[in-house]
Amino acid sequence: MMIYLVGGAVRDKLLGLPVKDRDWVVVNSTPDEMLQRGFQPVGQDFPVFLHPDTKEEYALARTERKSGHGYAGFTFHTDQNVTLEQDLIRRDLTINAMAESPEGEIIDPYQGQQDLEQRLLRHVSPAFQEDPLRILRVARFAARFANLGFTIADDTMALMAHMVSEGEASYLVPERVWQETARALMEQRPEIYFLTLMSCNALNAVLQEWQPFLMGSPHCLAALQRAAEHNASETVRFACLFAPNSQTEENSLKRFFKRMRFPSSHSELALLVYQQADNVPGILDKPDTEAIMGLFETTDALRRPDRFREFIAAAGYIAQAKGLNAPASSQNRLFDLLKQCQAINAREIVAQGIKGKAVGEKLRKLRLEALEQALSR
Repeated sequence: MMIYLVGGAVRDKLLGLPVKDRDWVVVNSTPDEMLQRGFQPVGQDFPVFLHPDTKEEYALARTERKSGHGYAGFTFHTDQNVTLEQDLIRRDLTINAMAESPEGEIIDPYQGQQDLEQRLLRHVSPAFQEDPLRILRVARFAARFANLGFTIADDTMALMAHMVSEGEASYLVPERVWQETARALMEQRPEIYFLTLMSCNALNAVLQEWQPFLMGSPHCLAALQRAAEHNASETVRFACLFAPNSQTEENSLKRFFKRMRFPSSHSELALLVYQQADNVPGILDKPDTEAIMGLFETTDALRRPDRFREFIAAAGYIAQAKGLNAPASSQNRLFDLLKQCQAINAREIVAQGIKGKAVGEKLRKLRLEALEQALSR
């Protein structure tokens, strides 16, 4: 039995980056031997085990063969004769196809260190094209390492475009597309992910409803970049990609959200941004209590203040991307006005003997008066 550290841990170590997760490959072993040593089996399709103490994943060295369409269309083979080099060649990028021995020796049969030095994301072998999920993974790595100067090798980008033209991307299911997209949104340069997908035509093949937002206007990607620079949440970053535009109908957007099975929290905020973001810039320039109350009501801010904060953040990044004035002081002022309205509740009105529809009317009137007083100060 020989055990090697593999993949991202080796890559990040060589780049001088923090190593978050460690994966291991076991060569010249069997499932029975792993069980005898106390490892816990977790793999369904191929032998993967958890270390009895660290709970890190240890996989038996394996080869794979294309047996169908899409990322799931593979059969795996593992036995004691599978070499480390055979295991590494099935990986996506050369920088992810390195291993480290227990003695600290780097095993690099596919020139991963050279591509690290040249800041290139390059596929390991032609087998790359057998798994369409790798298109999304490469785009995500491009977003992660863009600030370090990494770019995608021309031959790899050409291969990705070829995979799309051959229809391989159509076999990607919504759950896996979202999984990669969600991770990409939280990278340092998330806009690079979408630019990469546009460059190889994968966006049109997999996420075509995003085309009018990302190709028809530069504001969405610029807003996303600003959100990332300010360490915004995943939900806010997602919503920035849905700045209002005249090319997309609301019902089409709702069908897109349903088809892709995005989390409801993300879809709801994105829809709010699409509907209302243009109403935020300048709302305090000429204070109008009805306009402000209308914004609170249409965004359900009084009941969901946390979501309103995310909405205002996304709207602010979009406004800044358009070159509009959206200072943080204005956003904080809106939050203060919202608190003024929240301080007035229906219980006090009901205690006065007011009933039915009149309660809501009185509540709104008092809140408008509170806004008027606050704005006059």
